[in-house]
Amino acid sequence: MNIQELTAFFMWCTVINGSLLVLWSLLAAVAPGTIYRLHSKWFPLPKETFTVLFYAFIGVFKMFVIVFNAVPFLALLIIR
Repeated sequence: MNIQELTAFFMWCTVINGSLLVLWSLLAAVAPGTIYRLHSKWFPLPKETFTVLFYAFIGVFKMFVIVFNAVPFLALLIIR
């Protein structure tokens, strides 16, 4: 795999995971009650605990997207 292919790979990983992050964040902002009702059928948690966990997972996912997708993509763009 050459640098161009690797750069394209990380670009698409960043685009796809960034899109998922935006979608997830929008759903959390627009329909938090619906998301809680859906998940409370599977996991019985108080709403406050669920909200904290949900936003913590969004934050962790954002860090993973930045560290494992965006930074390698930017580094490959710099060395190319």
